[in-house]
Amino acid sequence: MEFENIKSKFPIFKQKIKGKPLIYLDSANSSQKPKDVIEEISKFYETEFSNIGRSVHTLAVKATNKFEETRDSVKSYINAKLREEIIFTKGATEAINLVATTYGEKFIKKGDEILVTELEHHSNYVPWHYLRKKKGAVVKFASVNDNGEVDINEFKKLITDKTKIIAFTHISNVTGTIMPVKKIIDLAKTKNIPVLIDGTQGAPHSFLDVQDLDCDFYAISCHKMYGPNGLGILYAKKKWVDELPPYQGGGGMISEVKKEEISYADSPAKFEAGTMQTAEVVAFAKSLKFIQDLGIKNIEKYESQILEYGLEKLRKDNSVSIIGNPKNRASIISFTIKGIHPHDIATILDDDGVAIRAGHHCCQILHDKLGISASARASIGVYNSKEDIDVLCESIKKCKKVFQI
Repeated sequence: MEFENIKSKFPIFKQKIKGKPLIYLDSANSSQKPKDVIEEISKFYETEFSNIGRSVHTLAVKATNKFEETRDSVKSYINAKLREEIIFTKGATEAINLVATTYGEKFIKKGDEILVTELEHHSNYVPWHYLRKKKGAVVKFASVNDNGEVDINEFKKLITDKTKIIAFTHISNVTGTIMPVKKIIDLAKTKNIPVLIDGTQGAPHSFLDVQDLDCDFYAISCHKMYGPNGLGILYAKKKWVDELPPYQGGGGMISEVKKEEISYADSPAKFEAGTMQTAEVVAFAKSLKFIQDLGIKNIEKYESQILEYGLEKLRKDNSVSIIGNPKNRASIISFTIKGIHPHDIATILDDDGVAIRAGHHCCQILHDKLGISASARASIGVYNSKEDIDVLCESIKKCKKVFQI
């Protein structure tokens, strides 16, 4: 599969936006869906649908098998050791909340410390804030330097005997910073501290081997991986799926229910209460195949070329300030233009069919650190090209003309 003609795989690019071809530079928010994924959802509902894990009729068995086949595909894709380490959730947000709630309930007490960074999306801060309020825990932040990086020495200084978990993003959704994941995990292991990685931006753009990383938890957002909305994945080491209590109660997650006592199913069922989003899970197998057919290493290389081209062109415009200058960066360019609010930038770009995001990108702590309330963000997917960047830059010129800059 070639990147040159990749847009033909995505039905949404057939349309025009305000009479202009769609230039979609908002994949860090949510990626578009290949035709195969869309068709798989329709096919499942038309010919294969049933609730899973309960009935023994033909449709139920078939649906259950397809659901579990996707679990095996995910296990293989991220190189997990065991299939019971793969837990389906409704998103990366729920995956992180699952860990914060269950780990916090069992292992966090007053005065214990949780270490995060100033780069974190709200989804990897708010759940830990809840523990601060509920349990009297302390949340500590590793600071970000002017380049948008967190130094490994910063982590060393902040780790104490009270540090009970370290949680940080794989790739920043504002600066595109690729964190030194392996180094931080190795540091944590010397202190026997578990590590959670928010892989929301990491999984779509990076080769992933959880056994090599040796992380304890890794959260994935499927809708950013050319997959369906409303679906996430939590990778959790066998040690933790055995030790942690259930996250929610209901059907499917129990072994036996009596008036006096309840016993719970083993993982992953223990963490998958109620009716699961079966069609979305089944279709996600097609998303993984799409990525595998392209090759994640090829995706990394291609997106890096588009990213560097975009950075080079935008840096030539003195009125554009690019946020962060990390040595290792992936797929994201956030920027401001002096004298123009980011929402105005996004609105004017939309007139040219260019879709970007404007706001604080659910990263208010980082924006506060930078001394700005909002930024504009162009984020790259496999369907973007250098020509898309050219259109972006021409549209920015038009934006400046409107504001006489």
